[in-house]
Amino acid sequence: MAGNREFFYRRLHSLLGVIPVGLFLVQHLVVNHFATGGEESFNKASHFMESLPFRYVLETFVIFLPLLFHAIYGLYIAFTAKNNTSNYGFFRNWMFMLQRISGVVTLVFVTWHVWETRIAAAFGAEVNFDMMESILSNPFMLWFYIIGVISTTFHFANGLWSFFVSWGITVTPRSQLISTYVTLGVFIALSIVGVRAIIAFI
Repeated sequence: MAGNREFFYRRLHSLLGVIPVGLFLVQHLVVNHFATGGEESFNKASHFMESLPFRYVLETFVIFLPLLFHAIYGLYIAFTAKNNTSNYGFFRNWMFMLQRISGVVTLVFVTWHVWETRIAAAFGAEVNFDMMESILSNPFMLWFYIIGVISTTFHFANGLWSFFVSWGITVTPRSQLISTYVTLGVFIALSIVGVRAIIAFI
């Protein structure tokens, strides 16, 4: 019974990491990328997202609760799981270890980012280009955001590889090799989008 519960939690953790959390990450990076078009472009995109109907319901049930479960159970996995070289070999074992490290880094980054933006907005601050420009004018925060974004995109892309395996989408060695290259491309593409957005604010 405990094994079935563990299996269910791991599958749910994997699913939520892609849908909806992963999809929200992609959407969030795309919206932020509007900063490359200038202050007005970003503020328009940001305002559009903030004016969505049922925004707080969506944020609670589509973003925050799934993210909370994924983060808490992810920490459990990170501090209890062991490397599995016999099944996955040297490279995949490194990816598994980096997945755990990036998960912790991502959790710290996302928590701080939410505190600086969403929580600040709840107390009356306006989330706009000027806010991000002010945050990223600090060199420490600039590098914190760059590292945080790269960690987050890696965690998502590498987690996508694991998702394909655990849900039976890639079961053969060839399909898993192809998936490795595809998810590497996802990581590079999202990292470029994220870092370009950060640089645009400065």
